[in-house]
Amino acid sequence: MVRKLSLLLAGALMGASAMTLVYGVPGSTANAASSETYRQLAIFGDIFERVRAQYVTPPEEKSLVESAINGMLTSLDPHSSYMNAEAAKDMRVQTKGEFGGLGIEVTMENDLVKVITPIDDTPAAKAGVLAGDYISKIDGEEVRGMTLNDAVDKMRGLVNTPIKLTILREGADKPIELSIKRDIIKVKAVKFRVEKDDIGYMKITSFTEKTFDDLQNAIEQIRKQVPDDKLKGYVLDLRLNPGGLLDQAVSVSDSFLDKGEIVSTRGRDPKDVTRFDARPGDMVDGKPLIVLINGGSASASEIVAGALQDHRRATVLGTQSFGKGSVQTIIPLAENGALRLTTALYYTPSGKSIQGKGITPDIKVEQPLPDELKGRDVSRGESDLKGHIKGVEESDQGSGSSAYVPPEAKDDIQLNYALDLLQGTKTDPAFPPNPERAVLNQQ
Repeated sequence: MVRKLSLLLAGALMGASAMTLVYGVPGSTANAASSETYRQLAIFGDIFERVRAQYVTPPEEKSLVESAINGMLTSLDPHSSYMNAEAAKDMRVQTKGEFGGLGIEVTMENDLVKVITPIDDTPAAKAGVLAGDYISKIDGEEVRGMTLNDAVDKMRGLVNTPIKLTILREGADKPIELSIKRDIIKVKAVKFRVEKDDIGYMKITSFTEKTFDDLQNAIEQIRKQVPDDKLKGYVLDLRLNPGGLLDQAVSVSDSFLDKGEIVSTRGRDPKDVTRFDARPGDMVDGKPLIVLINGGSASASEIVAGALQDHRRATVLGTQSFGKGSVQTIIPLAENGALRLTTALYYTPSGKSIQGKGITPDIKVEQPLPDELKGRDVSRGESDLKGHIKGVEESDQGSGSSAYVPPEAKDDIQLNYALDLLQGTKTDPAFPPNPERAVLNQQ
């Protein structure tokens, strides 16, 4: 059976655990624990000892402790958790945007790893790996029985270390053996192209340390390809983007704003408010901008969409976003583990929280599902998560929507609607937006 959801819904599935990251230690400290708290901790210690000594098979003590810690944190909300050394390392790799590997985008199909595309100028591309290839063995070990994450972990590794792939290719009469040496792979956080010969299209896949630089490069390349007098505007695609680093969301928003608040975060203490403001300068010189969102747009994506919408700098098109309006602080712990703890909620420039509500598009455009996905639940939203923090703007309607984007642009109704608006073949009262009607927090 073809597991097509693995790639198409990757962002949406990640959205359930998407992080807005702020490194450091929270500013406020808790009051001293009461005697009742210490009594409960003594009960926990007693239970731990009884399990360790009397359980039918000897338990792994480290696993018991980690499970207990995670149980405490996940009871708070779906985004707080404990990361052991390995999980913390993976998180740092994801946010840095580069790692030692081969340079291929993959999914799982028929219990094999299928290559979606090799990334240009990477070890995989240079070795002759092609889109559509199936990887059946990694260093002689059968892929069948592995999860996609297991296979990806095996293909990543130290730079300059070799790996052997066994590839099944349509038209080849026997498996192909390739020996490849790993190298540093820099994942592009922004993909771009020119649409209709006069529109810049930029898709932000995640908010890593490289996102702002990649966006800046995308804008520069588009402007080289299309003369300024012919460039009708830009589409900023945030669909299936699960979020990432807060500072990168601020920088991306600032790229299109000249002034005013971008986002504010508010913690447990009413005085614990941090505000991020835009600096002078619009990288696209005020060109029309349409932002695409759907149920897979979470966290940092919603910060950008909310800021540009409130300032009336962009028209937001698509369906209701995921609705993750919380900030997670990453607190380093001993032995390279880390605590991911929800320490604040963020608010758009109008002073609204999107927690459990999401960003409502200015123009709602549904994306129909293909026949093979009809009947499946492809909707994603914070309000559906068990134990989520109830948002002040949250209603019975909840947050989120369908998190599907067609693989082919010709089938992408939301994108083509945006292109038609920019080219003037479609009109809507919400486009272009009027900056004089910006909805900003006056407090």
